[in-house]
Amino acid sequence: MLRDIFSKRRKYATITNPSSSTSTEKKEIPEGLMVKCNQCGAISYTKELEKNLKVCSSCGYHFSMNAFERIIATLDDGHFFEYDSEMISVDPLSFPDYPEKVEKDREKTGLNEAVLTGEGTIFGYPVVLGVMDSRFRMGSMGSVVGEKIYLAIEKAMAKKYPFILFSASGGARMQEGVLSLMQMAKTSAALARMSEQKGLFISIMTNPTTGGVSASFASLGDYNLAEPGALIGFAGRRIIEQTIRQELPKDFQTAEFLLQHGQLDMVVNRKEMKNVLGKILSIHSDRGDE
Repeated sequence: MLRDIFSKRRKYATITNPSSSTSTEKKEIPEGLMVKCNQCGAISYTKELEKNLKVCSSCGYHFSMNAFERIIATLDDGHFFEYDSEMISVDPLSFPDYPEKVEKDREKTGLNEAVLTGEGTIFGYPVVLGVMDSRFRMGSMGSVVGEKIYLAIEKAMAKKYPFILFSASGGARMQEGVLSLMQMAKTSAALARMSEQKGLFISIMTNPTTGGVSASFASLGDYNLAEPGALIGFAGRRIIEQTIRQELPKDFQTAEFLLQHGQLDMVVNRKEMKNVLGKILSIHSDRGDE
């Protein structure tokens, strides 16, 4: 009796069977067991999708990845030495509910901020790596995000390692006002110094990379790469259309559109990203075994 009262009830999701001739045939499936593709509607087992690096096997749609998944997919054996893990945001403008929202994101994501920085290796080549996570305040760039990226650039210069950054952001963090906008100049200036020292910066834009992030460090790579279908741009589509009073192409602000118009060097499938990074690193390496 007590077991019946306190036992946890499994949540179920109702999914229409796509092979059925009628749309009324549905199946009750435990929630989280399967995922529906946002692009083609195909149903995949969650575990199989994760094995496929969260790329739909039917249409190639790239689901979002969190920072931990990205690190495991990119670095050798997922080995990662994190930098500046203790840095956390404060509330410089006393913005209503901001501290509470940040704390909820910490609990939800297991992160202290919207970016992880550190070092590891890719096919044996040492790199400094930054990975933004859109689950934390939509990957917005506040003072801590800017500072962590700035310090990672400084570390890459000191160690003479390439710097690789995966961007995923809605832009500057409104709750920190001009302090967040200042991070655009700070990170861009650090990358300019890195360029003067002949350092290598590889920027990889994922879905979405927008606002002040796209207008600063995300677009300043020696190599600017992106994942297929990624939304990349500064202002929103509707704002631009209202301003110029013209209808924009359907694929406007997609990675493919930017590649076609010369703003990207490559659009790279996630499953090929590590190999492409390895080739770029080998080109710029002094290692004599290539």
